[in-house]
Amino acid sequence: MPSKTPNHARAASGGQSWSAAGYEENARFVSDLGAEILSWLDPRPGERVLDIGCGDGALTAKIAERGASVLGIDTSAALLAAATASGLDVRAMSGEAIDLPREFDAVFSNAALHWMTRAEDVVQGVARVLKPNGRFVAEFGGFGNVAAIVTALRSAARLHQGNPALAHPWYFPSPRAYEGLLYKNGLMCERIELVPRPTPLPTGIEGWLATFRKPFFDQFSGKVCEAALAHAVELLRPSLCDEDGRWWADYVRLRVAARLLPR
Repeated sequence: MPSKTPNHARAASGGQSWSAAGYEENARFVSDLGAEILSWLDPRPGERVLDIGCGDGALTAKIAERGASVLGIDTSAALLAAATASGLDVRAMSGEAIDLPREFDAVFSNAALHWMTRAEDVVQGVARVLKPNGRFVAEFGGFGNVAAIVTALRSAARLHQGNPALAHPWYFPSPRAYEGLLYKNGLMCERIELVPRPTPLPTGIEGWLATFRKPFFDQFSGKVCEAALAHAVELLRPSLCDEDGRWWADYVRLRVAARLLPR
């Protein structure tokens, strides 16, 4: 694997873990591209907002700048420490086990819910903490997200006798499936979209793999790990590396805005 593979505490997302420095170097685009879903939230002064999977707080801070009172939750000690250092109100808590009072005007999440495979637990938690008529706004990976990357990793696992399940630890629902899950748990969709969004990778595909799929490569050792990485990269090069040598991730995002139904 590349030399800057993150080395940090484990998180509850299929073995995935995070480092603030590694995230800043290889994945800052995640929050930088959050402007669209933040506009869907449109936080207002005085509102109480919960940010699920807040990470290092880049978007949490933008919500606070709009005058809202915002609480961020995450499971990564390293990212929470970075958010705390920025003066944000954050707490160690899983989005799959939200234990908070019913005090929020809105619940927000960007690029986090696909790591939470117990999706119904997340949605039930959202419904529990929203005030009457409260809203839920989120963007995360949807059906077809990183399909080429997953296929390349599964090929590498098969070639080198690895575990192919480690190539896909995520939850990527279709709009229909997610809308049904929300409605089942008391939330009515007001808007839902599946949006292809090819995303430039500033540190290339190796930086992306080092940040987001370290557990996949940790199953190999030494030269086998290097060979598995090289195999995946070369499979991806024709479709994800452009004529100028720039790498792109084949992202497909699910954007949703819903509201708590009257009880």
